[in-house]
Amino acid sequence: MTSPTPISAPTPDAAARPGATDVAPPAVSPVLAEVVRSGFVEGRHRGSLVVLAADGSVEWSLGEVAAPVFPRSTNKPMQAAAVLRAGLDLSGERLALASASHSGEPFHLALVRTMLAEHGLTAEQLQTPADLPLDPEEAEAYLAAGRVRDRLTMNCSGKHTAMLAACARNDWPLASYLDPAHPLQQLVADGVRTASGEDVAHVGTDGCGAPLLSLSLTGLARAFRHFVTAAPGTPERRVADAMRAHPEYVAGTRRPDTWLMRALPGTLAKMGAEAVQALALPDGRALAFKIDDGATRTLGPVLARTLRHMGLDAPVLDRLADAPLFGGGARVGEIRATF
Repeated sequence: MTSPTPISAPTPDAAARPGATDVAPPAVSPVLAEVVRSGFVEGRHRGSLVVLAADGSVEWSLGEVAAPVFPRSTNKPMQAAAVLRAGLDLSGERLALASASHSGEPFHLALVRTMLAEHGLTAEQLQTPADLPLDPEEAEAYLAAGRVRDRLTMNCSGKHTAMLAACARNDWPLASYLDPAHPLQQLVADGVRTASGEDVAHVGTDGCGAPLLSLSLTGLARAFRHFVTAAPGTPERRVADAMRAHPEYVAGTRRPDTWLMRALPGTLAKMGAEAVQALALPDGRALAFKIDDGATRTLGPVLARTLRHMGLDAPVLDRLADAPLFGGGARVGEIRATF
């Protein structure tokens, strides 16, 4: 195993440069995880990773961390901060759910329904695609009960409910709340730029239909650091505090983000589709990484190894790192970090 190669903090010009759209990613990213079956390495997952020191400087990195990526659901804290900035008064579990990729457990769906009713909204106004619960066990139970895919069950329904509620409060159009030019989405974009210190290089459409704003991995880690170090009472700190106090509403009872935020008090963690992960520690250190092929099965081992390199040691890291492979019902291998 080789240790990560330390790199110098970026120069002021590089740190201020918006998104580094002129930086081409390397032809081949480093291997961050490998698939070992019966003692044989049958696959490798490449990606890029950045770790920030407590002062926000880049402490070390692997791969290309200045080029833009789509952060997917790791952008949700910034989207939740925008609804607060729009004047929507959310706190506690409701604000955590507004930041969530929820598992579709009964308590998630019940609170989404409650929030819709509280703001005079209906599930039909959600523009999330119909989906099953994100958690496989919940999806099995949901289907066994004879239910079908529903837009409320989609893991982003809490976020969309908060967005609709913010629009209703301001008399902004509801039907176009996902349009990048909508006043709410402009607030989101402003918040992303402020938190990350970068301009948005690319705008796409996320799986839930919301605008998807690109950031570099360095900018993403910087944004998470911004949330945990923000002054109390600011929208960013309110979101971070709600997520950390109610992590089951951010993810679910069987999800790594929940485990981490429960086991490491003060930690802010959020994963995104296509194998993106961001995390900030209460002392201001932060990290972000993306696996190139989008294999989310690598997230736990890579995250656990990174946190160990950062000097953390806790039983939850063993739980994260445990990613077994099975053959004939027996454990025959694992996915493990390589750095």
